[in-house]
Amino acid sequence: MFTGIIESLGRVIEVSESGSNKTFWIESPLSSSFKIDQSIAHDGVCLTVEEVRENHHRVTAVAETLRKTALDQWKPGKQINLEQSLLPSRRLDGHFVQGHVDATGICKKIKDENGSHEFTLRFPKKFASLVIEKGSISLNGISLTLFDVKKNTFKVAIIPYTFEHTNLHFLKEDDEVNLEFDMIGKYVARLNRCNEG
Repeated sequence: MFTGIIESLGRVIEVSESGSNKTFWIESPLSSSFKIDQSIAHDGVCLTVEEVRENHHRVTAVAETLRKTALDQWKPGKQINLEQSLLPSRRLDGHFVQGHVDATGICKKIKDENGSHEFTLRFPKKFASLVIEKGSISLNGISLTLFDVKKNTFKVAIIPYTFEHTNLHFLKEDDEVNLEFDMIGKYVARLNRCNEG
């Protein structure tokens, strides 16, 4: 479980393939403190640490993860958001994030608001019931608040701190992003479908 409050940026330094899996070596200021078998959110995707070497760690994404996320596009040099799992004693500053990406979205527009930034994102229409005005979403692992929600687009406003301390300042129009919709909303939507059936 995560909160969507990013702790550090990491950089992909090596990508290799084995069968349908992809393995990534990541360099970051946090890597040396990671333990083998620890769950870490990488751009919002929960991956297990398999090996640690000084300021680098290794993770593997299986075919299902590669299909549902933007990880298949990662190349050496890619900057990613990192967050360690939630400690029960820690404040929940964001919202409950599982690290289980539901879909990818596309960054359609980036607007400089002279001190902040406004991003317009497109998402698959089948998730429209989970996207609500002033609701929460995890975008590349970042807990954000939605506004100006349409059938398959929404906007998020990014404060300067978040813009500078996450990989959002590398994001360009037409880039793919990882989206995890609010867990509580998913349960409510599922319950409603079950009650209707």
